[in-house]
Parts: sequence; C-alpha cells; structure tokens
Amino acid sequence: MSETTVDSKAWTRVKKGFEWAGTVLIVLLSISALLLGGRTGLFNDFLRSVPFFGSVADLVRGSSGAGVSGGSSLKEAARPLTIVITNEAGERYGVKYDSDARNAVYDRTSSIMGEALGSASEPSEISAEEWRSALSGAGVYFDYTAPVRLSVLDGWLGARMPEMAEDVDIRRVCVVFGEDRSRIYYEDCVSGLFYGADTASSAGKAQELEIYSPNGALFAFESGIIHAENAPYTLIMQGREHPDISTSAAGSAVELLDITLTALGHSNELSTTFTESDGTLQRIGTQFRIRAELSGRIMYRRTDIQPPDGERRELNESEMIEMARAVVADTIGKTCGSAEVFFESFESVTGDTCSVVFGYYIAGGRVNLLEERHAARVTFRSGS
Repeated sequence: MSETTVDSKAWTRVKKGFEWAGTVLIVLLSISALLLGGRTGLFNDFLRSVPFFGSVADLVRGSSGAGVSGGSSLKEAARPLTIVITNEAGERYGVKYDSDARNAVYDRTSSIMGEALGSASEPSEISAEEWRSALSGAGVYFDYTAPVRLSVLDGWLGARMPEMAEDVDIRRVCVVFGEDRSRIYYEDCVSGLFYGADTASSAGKAQELEIYSPNGALFAFESGIIHAENAPYTLIMQGREHPDISTSAAGSAVELLDITLTALGHSNELSTTFTESDGTLQRIGTQFRIRAELSGRIMYRRTDIQPPDGERRELNESEMIEMARAVVADTIGKTCGSAEVFFESFESVTGDTCSVVFGYYIAGGRVNLLEERHAARVTFRSGS
C-alpha cells in the first residue's frame, strides 16, 4: 500500500503535474503558515518584494550537480544555503539569501567542490581550531540546510569520497587551496568532530574564484556578537536587510485533486468523488484513494498491493532521496515562486519503512509550517 499527503495553506497554488510515483509510498506535501525571521542585520542582500508562492518555477535546478550512484542518475535535492568564497588575503565573498546569486555561484563552484571531494585522501580528525583556521584560507565553503550523508552528497557533486567516510552526515564542507597542498574539511554532524584530508585539487582552482569581490561577509564566531557561539558558523552579511515576502492564493480542493492524480498517473482512471461533512473531498479509484481538505492538505494512498511491473524493491538511500526529489520537484517545486524546497532529512521509521523529508526555504530562511512543519514527506515501505 502507498499513500501521498499534500499539506498546504490558502496562499499556495499548485498548477503542474508530474509523472513520478511508481515506487513512492507516502508523500506529504505541506504548504502552510509562514514564520520567517523579521528584518535583521543577519539577513542578506536584496531589497525587493519576493513572491512566496505563485509563479511556475523549477525547484531543483540540477544539471551541474548531477552524478551517478547505485546505477541511478541523481540531481541535487538541495543546494547549499550558504556559499562563501575566501581569497588569498582572507577576504570573503558570501552569498546566502539571494537564491539567484547563490545558484550562479554554485554553478561555478560545485565542480570545484566535487573534484576536491573525489580526489581526497583518507580523512583524519582535526581540532575545532584547525577547522576555524581553515575557514580563513583561500577556498570555497558550502553550508547545507540540514545534514546530508556524504555518500549522497557525492552523487550530487559527481564525486566519491573514501569508503570509510561515506556514512558520515555532514552539513558544512570546505576546500582550501595551497601552493604545496590543498585540503578538504568537513564537520561530522553526529559526533560534532571535524575532519580534514589532502586533495589533489590544485591551487590553480583558486584563480577561478578571483571574479568575486569581497562583500564583508564573516562568520558569527568572528563577529564579536554576544552568544555567537550558539551558532558560530552563521554567515553575517553586514548592512543588509531582509526582503519583504508576499503570498498568493491556493487552488481549490478540486484543482489539487486533479493535479495530484494527473501527476501520479491516475488521470485517466475511473473514480468516484464525494464530499465529507467537513467539506473534505475524497476520490476513490481502483488503485488509489485521495483526500483534499479545505486547508489544502492532500492525502494520497496507493491501494494496489502488488508493485507495478518493473518496480524495484531494493533501493539505497540515495535512490530513495532522488525519487522523492522528483515527486516534490514536479509538484510544489514548480509552483513555489521564489521559494525553494530542500531535502532536510532521511528518517528510518520502523522495520522496512523510511521517510524523506523536505522543507520550504525563501530568502535564506526556513518556512516553519503549522502542524507537520515540513513541505513534503515521502515514505517508502518495502522499497515501494
């Protein structure tokens, strides 16, 4: 059995369908109340009104970060929320809250990071002091929204780390170039320890980054801000304001039903639709059951017991994240305007059941939704 749940508030509009659903068990898509940070100096750099939801836009722009893992072609399910480029003088160019600028920098630097990871030697533990010192060296720093398994990140960047490091969950990673040697550094999010490894990436790579002029970016631990140690690697963009965020209305429950069923490949199947006492619409077919609440929440459940012909049951973590990414990108990902939907966690639930969770992000902040709080949940059971 499989199910899909879509949760949204009244300002969300979903217009496009998708084709992926063959092995997906449960998808929870939540488009709900927004609790973003207010105007603060910690936020970045564009003073324009940003539409939260409303225009059709591809969420996962993945060509430069595509790789192959486990026989599957992978697109990144998340890009770094923060990218920092440090020159040889220790001056920084940082980008975080302007997603267009960040994507442009990512497209130029993802191959550099991938090459550094792919040519790295066996990592060894380093001190926090060495890690912080490395952040001042000439190179590139990525900070993701949430911890990512290194083996999954390898697939996004088309790289391959030593096998002993594949199961490490990281959020922050940087490559530092030197005349004699270059190094890759990362933080193990589970243990809190830092690691470094030599890499074959050449110092010449640093010259490719000279087009970025310093903009005064610094890390919180360098700022002298009281209590900065609570979040020492938060990027501070001095003298910038957070943009205004606007929202737009959602589609009707009927529209959401039709869009979801088209996306999941049921648009041509016979079904029965009825309305529950609270206004919830429910549609039942031979292989599915779907409910659309007035709030915008959609619950889709596959009711066929046997998997479709050719459906695989043996999926690794990277493959499940990629399948979940495709579902999310082809639904809410195409209608979130200037917002983005990013991978946040891979959760083992019980036995052969696991979930992939996504969240909404806009202008450098996470959208904290009511109820589930996340934008999407895709659950697999027995590989389906």
